[in-house]
Amino acid sequence: MKKFLVIAGIAVTILIILGVLTNYFLTKHTKSFSPEEETVFKQDALEIKVFYNRPYKKGRQIFGALVPYGKVWRTGANEATTFETNKDIEFENQKLKKGKYSLWTIPGEETWTIIFNSEYGQWGIGPGGDANRDPEKDVLKLEVRSVQSEREFEQFTISFEKTGAEAEMVLIWDKTLVAVPFWQ
Repeated sequence: MKKFLVIAGIAVTILIILGVLTNYFLTKHTKSFSPEEETVFKQDALEIKVFYNRPYKKGRQIFGALVPYGKVWRTGANEATTFETNKDIEFENQKLKKGKYSLWTIPGEETWTIIFNSEYGQWGIGPGGDANRDPEKDVLKLEVRSVQSEREFEQFTISFEKTGAEAEMVLIWDKTLVAVPFWQ
């Protein structure tokens, strides 16, 4: 009996080590295609951090194909994008309280829906291939216009731009640009 327990213990230990190593290498391999990025915006006492993964276009058609119109997108690759603010901010007269959120979008040909959800830390897509978002935990949704850029952007990028008293969170990939204005 003692010999069986020792062998079982060794087998379980080997399986755990293999699982950890597999997870590590798959994560490293996946992240090489869509590297992690943290974008930080600071203005006065306000600080916003966006953590996301930046996929590449690689000759593919992006919006309306790889990222379908009318379907929830994790707004990047791999994990769901996170948005963290240390102060309350406003989007189109809707207040987003300070805190950490997941950021989701529903791309459209002319407008996008921007969604802030109270659940974060999850993988961006579920087992069925759909967005891994619980709509019951949405705390803010707004619609913004998208515009076509003359320039093509190979890698998905989220940035911030100051526009006087306001600022904008800018999402850009391929030839699509979406500016999301906000203020304190």
